[in-house]
Amino acid sequence: MRIIKRLREKKGVKQPELAEAIGVSPRTIQLYERKDANIPIKNLTKIAEYFDLTIAELYLQEFNDFRGSYTTKKQSFLKYDSVFYPLDHGKYLVMAPLVLMEEYDPYIENVSSGTPEKSTFQIGFVLDALEDEAHRAFEIAGDSMNDHTIYAIPNKAIVLGLNFDKENFTKANARKEIWNQCYVLICKDRIICKQVTGFDKNKASLYCHNLNPSPEYQDFELPLEDILQSFKIVKKQL
Repeated sequence: MRIIKRLREKKGVKQPELAEAIGVSPRTIQLYERKDANIPIKNLTKIAEYFDLTIAELYLQEFNDFRGSYTTKKQSFLKYDSVFYPLDHGKYLVMAPLVLMEEYDPYIENVSSGTPEKSTFQIGFVLDALEDEAHRAFEIAGDSMNDHTIYAIPNKAIVLGLNFDKENFTKANARKEIWNQCYVLICKDRIICKQVTGFDKNKASLYCHNLNPSPEYQDFELPLEDILQSFKIVKKQL
């Protein structure tokens, strides 16, 4: 994020000073200051706190300083546990709850028990429109969806999911556009990211496809009853 360099220079902070405060090397700070830097959410949180900002404010400054057309027009609002910042041109910056790999098991337990889900972190995405469903971000574990194309969802990628009622999978004829899309599926014993290609009515199971063509990643059927939640992937950060 180029805004990190600007904030650092405004405060007269050298790269080694910021690096020491965050717990990384000066070379890492140099990489973080690039336009499309992939910054782990834990370190991004530390950087925002260092400059007395929230992650949302850090993103907004990035947009406002370097993409002049993205400016806030109205007050932010909370919806389904996400904070939305209206931008110009009908767009929104959403700060969505983030589920890290380390939080998979507690998240499943909360969903299973009906306990309100709590997330320590949030992460930002720019949306073209506001949907009337809950958004949630997930850190992806494993490379089963990494085919090294523009569609790849590699290990440690962050995806933004839009809540998707699993019963919609049973309406194949009415909703053909739902197939061959990528979803985060919250199962009773795991959280997985797969491309859903169809539904077997007789078995009441989904056809799950891995983008990675390696033999170790085999396609499979997943019983619908094993799914606690499903999220259609609408954005990703690598």
